[in-house]
Amino acid sequence: MARPVWSGALTFGLVSLPVGLYSATDSHTIRFHQLQRGTSDRVRNRRVNERTGEEVPLDDVVKGFDAGDEYVVLEPEELDDIAPGRSRALDVSGFVDLADIDPVYFDRTYYLGPGGEGYAKVYALLVRALARAGKAAVATFVMRSREYLVAVQAEGDVLTLHTLHWADEVRDPKRVMDVPSRRTQVSDRELRTAEQLIESLTTDWDPGGFRDTYQERVARLVEAKQKGETVEKAESPADPTNVVNLMDALRASVDRAKDTGRGGGRGSARRGGGGSGGRGTGGRTAGAGGGRERGKAAGKGASSRARLADLTKDQLYRRASDAGVHGRSGMNREELIRALSSNDGRRAAS
Repeated sequence: MARPVWSGALTFGLVSLPVGLYSATDSHTIRFHQLQRGTSDRVRNRRVNERTGEEVPLDDVVKGFDAGDEYVVLEPEELDDIAPGRSRALDVSGFVDLADIDPVYFDRTYYLGPGGEGYAKVYALLVRALARAGKAAVATFVMRSREYLVAVQAEGDVLTLHTLHWADEVRDPKRVMDVPSRRTQVSDRELRTAEQLIESLTTDWDPGGFRDTYQERVARLVEAKQKGETVEKAESPADPTNVVNLMDALRASVDRAKDTGRGGGRGSARRGGGGSGGRGTGGRTAGAGGGRERGKAAGKGASSRARLADLTKDQLYRRASDAGVHGRSGMNREELIRALSSNDGRRAAS
């Protein structure tokens, strides 16, 4: 069992529930040491006096606030004395609808567990009451000499605690970037097509369906370097969409989403005559028709290749899997595009 990162009591009204705080997430970031190029020598950070160049022991480091013409020096003990204290109380100030908290305020997530078996009933009561009311408790508490604003909610059979940013920590977007004016013109046609694209890409939320592909590529790069191999470079991002080709990009995106949803494109019914193909004139007609069909197939193959070029390698592989393309596991992105476009051409000609 994990050890709590904080222990205290959740209080609401006259009810006090001993709880432990546990980290709800675990980072899978691959960590590296810093080395000097061409050696295996570690590079370490040191606290150095910038005037003398000498290393400074941690005990001799104090805090200094730059007041312009001088530093206001603060000792660690002075900061501890005016800190909110080593509080063990998670004080609930009220209950709100979780939907009323803007997502920009959320920071980190923790689990809140009961402080012992003797408090299971109080804990279960609070979980079920919050779930039935559809509310979150807003509270404050102190951890590691810092005060936090938090929201506590019920998720399944447990309480989760979300640390929140304070109001003055959230930036006004208009102060940090250029926000498009509300007067920016968007046509009804463009809006309908964009809504159609959103609808065609709408799916159920499944966090397990997403992977940290960058960390996977980092791990493959490390493994390849160990073996003296090379790794294929990642794809370049798509070119920005400008106003001129906005509608074309929207329509093509809708078409691609429909094709992907069908698992690799539409199949076409096979055309073919019954017994007329054996007659002389009928055979010539069929041959001419076959030439036209092959021409159409070539055009469709080129169009298909253009659409496929917009897909990522993962999307191309999924379409190749749906289409039953042999040898797809060993293909790079360009080979997958060629295989899929030729496969679409064969289907169009059949």
